[in-house]
Formats: sequence, C-alpha cells, structure tokens
Amino acid sequence: MRAVSRWQIVGLSINDVIGSGIYLLPATAAMLLGPASLWAVLLAGFAVALLVLCYAQAASYFDQPGGGYLYAREAFGPFAGFEVGWMLLVTRISTAASLSNGLAEAVALFWPAAKAGPARVFIVAGSLGLLVLINVLGVRTAARAGVALAIGKLVPLVLFVAIGAFYFDPALLHSDAPLPVDHLGEAALLLLFAYAGFENLPAAAGEYRNPRRDVPFALLTMIVLVTIVYFAVQLVALGTLPGIAQSTSPLAEAAAHFSGTGLALVLTVGAAISILGTNSNTVMMGPRYLLALSRDGYGPRALGAIHPRFHTPARAVLLLGAIALALALTGSFQQLALLSVVARLCTYIGTAVSVLVLQKRHRGREGALHLPGGPLIPIAAIVLSLGLLASASVKNLIAAAIALVVGAVIYKLRRAPEAAV
Repeated sequence: MRAVSRWQIVGLSINDVIGSGIYLLPATAAMLLGPASLWAVLLAGFAVALLVLCYAQAASYFDQPGGGYLYAREAFGPFAGFEVGWMLLVTRISTAASLSNGLAEAVALFWPAAKAGPARVFIVAGSLGLLVLINVLGVRTAARAGVALAIGKLVPLVLFVAIGAFYFDPALLHSDAPLPVDHLGEAALLLLFAYAGFENLPAAAGEYRNPRRDVPFALLTMIVLVTIVYFAVQLVALGTLPGIAQSTSPLAEAAAHFSGTGLALVLTVGAAISILGTNSNTVMMGPRYLLALSRDGYGPRALGAIHPRFHTPARAVLLLGAIALALALTGSFQQLALLSVVARLCTYIGTAVSVLVLQKRHRGREGALHLPGGPLIPIAAIVLSLGLLASASVKNLIAAAIALVVGAVIYKLRRAPEAAV
C-alpha cells in the first residue's frame, strides 16, 4: 500500500540525517580543526551532495524497494547486490544500537542514573521497543511519527541559532594556530557520520506514492536544508562558547552561557528527540533491506512476509530490533557508530559505481533524473568515498572486511527466491 506522500518523505529524510551528530559535531569538529571546522561543515555538505545526487538519480529509475541493494543488483548482478544489501543491513543494525546508547547518554545529563545499570537498560530497551511497535503497526504511523520527530528536533536548533545570533562574538572565530592537517581524516569521518542516513530513504520505495519523482525531490531538498542548519549551528556554537573544543555538551553549554538553564534544557530535550527521531527512521528503513534480501532467497522465507493486518514486514522489524538491542547492551555508542560509518562507505561506493552503469542502461527513460556532466558526479563520489575509507582505522577496515566475508558465506547458502518457487 503506497501511503507516504512527498513531504512526508522529506520529513523522513531530514529525520534520518539530523540525529546525534549535530549535538556532538560542534565541539569535536572544533577540537580537530579549530575555527576551520565552520567551513569544513559547509564543504562536507557539498561533498555529501555528490553522493546524494547519485542516490537521487538511481531512485528515479525504480519504483521497487531496496535502495542501494537494488541498484547494485540491477547493475552488476546478484552477488554485488547482496553484498551492498548486507552492508546496508549491518549499517542499520549498528546504527540502531549506537543511537539507543546515545539516547541513554543524552538523558544522563539530567538523569545521571541512566549512565549505567537498570535505568540505562530501561532507556535502551524501552526506546527500541517503542520504535519497533510503531513500525509494526504501519508505515503510515511510522511516517507521521517521523515527521513529528523531525519538527521536534528542528525547533530547538532554530531557537539556538535565532537567540544565539544576538550574543555572537566574531572574535571567537579567529585563531593564529595552523590548520591541524593530521586530523583531517578523522574530521572527515566525523562529518560523514553527521550527514549520513540519506541512503536509507529509497529502501521503502514500495510504500511511497510516487517514488521515482518524490525520492529524488526529497533527497535534494534534504541536503540543502541540512547543510544550512549544520552551518548555522556550527557558526553560532563557535561564536558563543569560548573553549568549545573541551565541551561534552556543546549546544546545551553554549545555550546556558548566553541564555541560561532554560534554553540549555530545551537543547538537551532536543538532543534526546533528535536521537529518537533518527532511530525511528532506522527501525523503519532497516527491515526493508531484510525484507528485500529474504525475498531474493537470502535468509528465512518468513522474514519476507508482510503482516496481513498492518501491511508491514513485522517479523523483519522484530528481528532487527532484537539484534540491535543485544548490540546496544554490549557495545558503546562510539564503537558502533564507527562500524556504521565504514559499512556505509562500502554501500556508497557500490551505489555510485552502479549509477555509471544505470545511466547508460536507462539513458532514455522518461521522467528519470539526468545529472549534469554525465559520469562526472558519480566518479567524483567514488573518489570521495575511497578517500574517506582510506582515512578509517585499520581496526574498522578489518571489521568491515569480516562483515563482507560473512556476507559472502550467507550468499552461498542462498535458497530459491520467491519468484522462482
């Protein structure tokens, strides 16, 4: 049932991208790059736009769900498609787990008991359970919740920028220290994590009213709005909080510095809503990858079933929630976030390379998006992704390699897909 409208898709895309990163980004980026972090945020937005354009073009060719899995499968065959889909699933599960941990950490600022013990378990398990329930009940419910959460996370950021602008000190943006080039790779991965999530939007294309037109529109609208928001937040944070690089809660501390504890509390609540909203999209989109893989013969046939009443992949939603919960209770936010970043880069490369093939195959397709420069944008996106991947730690690269090998083993155990039964 195609129930999700164009502007709901825009809300979902913003919800998926603006998450924990914006609340951690100002301090960490300032620590790594100093005042240059302001322009790094803007440049990162333009760079990620290259990847967004690749996804937008690929989405304009298909009405089916699957996202990067579908694009790689159509371009290079089932094995390439499976590996991309598998890494997308790894990304979704690790992201859901890391964000659940991040929610507990955000709440701990005002509820210290949430740092560990039963309170932390309650927040992690309770938030995941709620999101699983919403997504089992229906994609329309999930989409409405996603739009509401997107608005809830944007309002505190708008207040922060609007009020903070009156207390802005340009002198805080100047520094005589040289640019720390040895931290550029780490900063690039951080910024990628802050902008990541857009790749999930095409996964539920089968439930959008007009996916070939609405998904590209939503992706392009999202990257423009998110880049503007990130730049404005970084600008105000740098210009209102001296010593921001040492802050653990930069936006809340900056708000307390220029407006008192009231706005600081609003920013803290906003951080919790932001993380919860992003995780809502993760729990919505992740099972769609599992659904697509199962229907193609990878994994139990039961995971490809649609609930007869709610019209959702309920079993896939429940399984993803259970695995994410196990990871969240045994791993840290940072460990799981880094795993998701490296896994994402594998899928970005797969999609960008696929677009080079799909451009030729669907060159004359009516209504398809045509990128300026032909293959230039996908090639630039591939170079960008390879450069970012090269800046990852050896430990994370080994973890990604192991995940790909595990995926290859699962691929070999494939059963007959549903269409062939």
